[in-house]
Amino acid sequence: MSACASIRSWLFVPGDDARKHDKALASGADALIFDLEDSVTAQLLPKARTRVRNFLASHRERAAQQLWVRVNTLASGKLADDLVLVMAGAPDGIVLPKISNPAEALEIGATLADLEAKFGTAPGRTQLLVIATETPQALFALGDYARTPNPRLAGLTWGAEDLSAALGAAARDASGAFTFTFELARSMCLLAAGAADIPAFDGVCVDFKDATALKREAARASRDGFCGKLAIHPAQVEPINTAFSPQPAEVARARQVIAAFAAKPDAGVLSLDGEMLDRPHLVKAERIVARAARAVAT
Repeated sequence: MSACASIRSWLFVPGDDARKHDKALASGADALIFDLEDSVTAQLLPKARTRVRNFLASHRERAAQQLWVRVNTLASGKLADDLVLVMAGAPDGIVLPKISNPAEALEIGATLADLEAKFGTAPGRTQLLVIATETPQALFALGDYARTPNPRLAGLTWGAEDLSAALGAAARDASGAFTFTFELARSMCLLAAGAADIPAFDGVCVDFKDATALKREAARASRDGFCGKLAIHPAQVEPINTAFSPQPAEVARARQVIAAFAAKPDAGVLSLDGEMLDRPHLVKAERIVARAARAVAT
């Protein structure tokens, strides 16, 4: 099972801010992403790397919360130094920004293998979450994730901000809704993850003060098939966790569907309370029950 399968909420935390590191622990987020990219200036990057490494090393017990690191890009010239420092703390995974194709993720995975050996980390333990829509080239390569085996690849997510900058385009219209190009990127990320049989996670709601917008985005993402959502503020965590935790009535119905098929294992189609059900309904029900179990476990 993917290392990301149980994660509903991912909270970004600036890598250079020790106060926010401690605050994030109490946020209730299923995973923290210590950021060495966008939120850290070049001058503070060396200090941020050290702080993140020390935090990881002092929090080796992670039963309730995974600890990940977003590193700098391959093209930045900073990635190698990021990885050498943070891998000493054995993060649960690395978040890769501005990846344009699966081969880049494989290249970084090979570096991780060397560093796992260097620091005595179990081979293959360090997983990858790819932000898969931040360059125009990336959109044309999304289908390749299903055709490019990468045992470290634990999930895909998407982002509008860097793609917006690359295109010189506004990501949202006057009503706040994503424009067509960015809706396309979102949907393609979801489909690529499904084809590769890994989870997809919705991008951030950038207006962290707009609780209504966040709840709307999270509910929509859960409905559409995303497994969780990224957050940029601790106040966003609880609504996200709620949106991606199946409600009791939904779980009860799913269990009824599973029981109905268990009672008639040879049936391809059956009726339950006047509703015709076939195998896709069973698969969906099993996923709901599994999500509910993971939510309780976390």
